[in-house]
Amino acid sequence: MAQVQRMSRLMIKTLRDDPADAETASHKLLVRAGYVRRTSAGIWTWLPLGKKVLENVSRIIREEMDAIGAQEVLLPALLPKEPYEATGRWEEYGDQLFRLKDRKGADYLLGPTHEEIFTLMVKDQCTSYKDLPVMLYQIQTKYRDEARPRSGVLRGREFQMKDSYSFDTTDEGLAESYRLHREAYQRIFQRLGLDYRIVSAVSGAMGGSASEEFLAPAAAGEDTFVDCPACDYAANTEAVTVTVPAVDGSAHGPVEELDTPDTPTIETLAGHLGVPASATLKNLLVKVDGEIVAVGVPGDREVDLGKLGEHLAPATVELVTAEDFTGRDDLVRGYVGPQGLAGKSFKYLADPRVAPGTAWITGANKDGKHARNVVAGRDFEVDEYLDVVVVEPGDPCPKCGAGLRIDRAIEIGHIFQLGRKYADAFELDVLGQNGKPVRVTMGSYGIGVSRAVAALAEQTFDESGLCWPTEVAPADVHVVAAGKAKQTELALEVGDQLGAAGLRVLVDDRAGVSPGVKFTDAELLGVPKILVAGRRAAEGVVELKDRRTGEREELTVEEAVARLSA
Repeated sequence: MAQVQRMSRLMIKTLRDDPADAETASHKLLVRAGYVRRTSAGIWTWLPLGKKVLENVSRIIREEMDAIGAQEVLLPALLPKEPYEATGRWEEYGDQLFRLKDRKGADYLLGPTHEEIFTLMVKDQCTSYKDLPVMLYQIQTKYRDEARPRSGVLRGREFQMKDSYSFDTTDEGLAESYRLHREAYQRIFQRLGLDYRIVSAVSGAMGGSASEEFLAPAAAGEDTFVDCPACDYAANTEAVTVTVPAVDGSAHGPVEELDTPDTPTIETLAGHLGVPASATLKNLLVKVDGEIVAVGVPGDREVDLGKLGEHLAPATVELVTAEDFTGRDDLVRGYVGPQGLAGKSFKYLADPRVAPGTAWITGANKDGKHARNVVAGRDFEVDEYLDVVVVEPGDPCPKCGAGLRIDRAIEIGHIFQLGRKYADAFELDVLGQNGKPVRVTMGSYGIGVSRAVAALAEQTFDESGLCWPTEVAPADVHVVAAGKAKQTELALEVGDQLGAAGLRVLVDDRAGVSPGVKFTDAELLGVPKILVAGRRAAEGVVELKDRRTGEREELTVEEAVARLSA
């Protein structure tokens, strides 16, 4: 239904200056334009215009989810502990989970995501294969106790999210539900006007196998992803894999101990020996659930702790401290090597580049000593190979070998083929065609609704302010009365005509506000079309401006209404 909103009756307060704590464009502009206001760290109030944008994003999501046959429900945000304890996520989420007790001492949480509760709901409602497949979704507030909420609504502790779940009796059915969601997400983000990439991802605490992220490239993004200029490969940096050809290690000589005083770092070692850092083996010691583990990577590369954590989830990974060397004579700080210790003093993980047959200069497990010609597979064994190095521009594409590019992005969606992790936890079975129980398989699919608003702001803003795509904007047309009574009268008249034609209209009829402030606010608010009742108002002529291109055109009121309502 069309609506005419007069700014003289709108609760809005625009700001000329950026908030002192704002770093990203979306944070600055959404606050300055009066779309949101900070309530507390990571907690935001959506003001009238911001709520309209948020609802427009939700509407598009609903339309596309309904189109694939998904059914909308609404689950509680306040949830009991027991289902999350059953899957292990009560502990896995750690400090990110908002935990609370009721007056009787029972444990509850504020839901960060709802796999467990959806699984239990389907277990209660669906008992036969005839009840499946089913796809269910909700748009609801989620909660995560972020340690450092920042970037406005991009990274909050309370946020709007669409989460949906599919339930099938076969893996083929799951693949079909996953395809339907993937294609629906493409339509959603196209309608929203977002530039996005679909990239391979890791599942993390969600569990499951196949996983893809939808990323919106933006300088403010906290995710990094790679893509290949020569093929269609794209992945979150945490999901990038490397393939290393087999190496013949038979030509390497025996291990040679080197006197290397005061060389506890890769830089000092490489400088002392006059070798490139890539010839050395870096052994990073970490604690995995309290147990010391060594991670070996080439000396010129860094360990990606996020990647390592994803590989080892749900275990907790942390760096060792000086105290961890106390009482460990086998661990010589700054001179640790895997030879003689791997598999004994610690579990040894390594990047695939530390392939069998490769030779390295590494610690000799003696103070001030290193060893040369330490060969993987001959002098030490790797317990497990993991892709754990920080990806760098130019690293080979796993698909075609060309050099990869790296960019920053905002995660706006994530889809998972969960499989039977949650169905196993709650014994979600239905009666199959043969009369025997069939274990259900699941998919999980999320879109950050409030995050999509911020991502749009990041991708579309210019030096004057926000610049919304039409389907998302709080109005189709922003009519500005340049000041005098005749101009205000014409602006209101045009606004009513546009509203009658089915358009959503914002009319700036504020008295006592200068034309300059009104024009500045019109640019800041970002409505796609700006219609100005100005100096030729008495002649029935208005100026139509395209907010994105800046193109201007003078039209009669009749022409303007016809143009905008076409």
